[in-house]
Amino acid sequence: MDCTADDRVYYVISDLHIGGDEQLEDVEFLDELLDFLGRLETTDEHAELLINGDAFGLWEFTGMSGLEKFDALEETYPSLFEQLRKTGENIQITLIPGNHDHELAAYDEYVERFAAYNVDLVQSKSITRPVGDQAIHLEHGNQQDPNNRIEDWGDTNVTPLGYYYNTLVTSRAGQLSDRGRYNWLKDVQAVTPTERVPVWMLSKYFYREMNPLLRYALVPFLLLFNISAILAILAALNLLGVWSAPVETTTSFLGQFGTVGTAIWMLLVVNASLAGLLLLVGIPLYLLRQDIKKTINRFGVFETDLTVDTQTPYKEAAREVFDEKEDVVVFCYGHTHRPSVQSVDDGLVVNSGTWLKRLHRRDGIIGLLPPVFYPSYQLCAVRITAEDGQVVVDYEEVQKPSPSPEELTLTERLLTVGRTPNPELPDRAVVETEQSVPPREPAE
Repeated sequence: MDCTADDRVYYVISDLHIGGDEQLEDVEFLDELLDFLGRLETTDEHAELLINGDAFGLWEFTGMSGLEKFDALEETYPSLFEQLRKTGENIQITLIPGNHDHELAAYDEYVERFAAYNVDLVQSKSITRPVGDQAIHLEHGNQQDPNNRIEDWGDTNVTPLGYYYNTLVTSRAGQLSDRGRYNWLKDVQAVTPTERVPVWMLSKYFYREMNPLLRYALVPFLLLFNISAILAILAALNLLGVWSAPVETTTSFLGQFGTVGTAIWMLLVVNASLAGLLLLVGIPLYLLRQDIKKTINRFGVFETDLTVDTQTPYKEAAREVFDEKEDVVVFCYGHTHRPSVQSVDDGLVVNSGTWLKRLHRRDGIIGLLPPVFYPSYQLCAVRITAEDGQVVVDYEEVQKPSPSPEELTLTERLLTVGRTPNPELPDRAVVETEQSVPPREPAE
């Protein structure tokens, strides 16, 4: 094939998070990944596959160290490594480390081990690739995240905050996940931001782990809590002799239905009583919480925002790169698991998403029911190439059926009717280069 270096087609994927302790070994998208690599094995394009960090979950291997982790990967995923070898015979495959697999930058032996499968491991924080007469800057993105920044790149002893979360929480979840009524705990690595983990665990406990009889007994009360709270207030007004009309009207109306009306009345009384107790306890607790929060803020105890900003740091980093390297027009990163394209100055900031499951929070419309975390997949590869003097960024979707029928209970599906997420990949984006803009005709 008669090609030059700058007419290549680049396919960028990231955040596969393959591997880890026990249940984290399960790669739910493995078949789709093998099919994608198989297509590149036979492509006629002058292509390069760029794996932009966190291909492997090395942090999540807590019982081994160093090259032992590569041995475990080879043993667990022989079909993947064989397919990488075959695909690498047809196109170039380049792998750069992220934070979860930062160890790839720490041991030179990894370079040789990956080379045996036709994968070029580049142990740098970032790389640059030519596209047309311009260039692409690629980095995983964790260096813009203070919780996962590697201060001394290539040092195995560097342990940012994210390291402890993944070794103590994510890997432990992988070890315990199969003990539940359903194997769900391993999905903790798909919960973003991490502050949502407690709410997610409460949700999964309620909808998955709670005794079904207890759950179905609680659903009416939690669902009708708002109504019950109003009834509790009206009952209090009736007892105080302030306003008795609503209670008398309700009693008279339900009395027309005999036993059924009595049963409904008893249900309302129980709900209203419980709601009243919760209101009596909840109001002072809420005031206490607000006062404690003000005190904490006054002393500045929690000044660091642990939530990853998925946009601002990367826009700022892109501006710096665009200023330093005039030929760079695309800043491509991963890490945040959110595929997106944003225009910054005269370039594009592109996120390559994730192949992990994505969880979409759906809060209850009424009542106090826990939110539902609706699962979906948004597998994709970013395709970057030069066309007619322009740099073009496309997202190629890799189809995978929704896991919701198997992973959501009947209650969760009923509560999300009409509110199922439908995540869409970004549309095609184009960077206009000097060659693509026709010269202005001189004025007469």
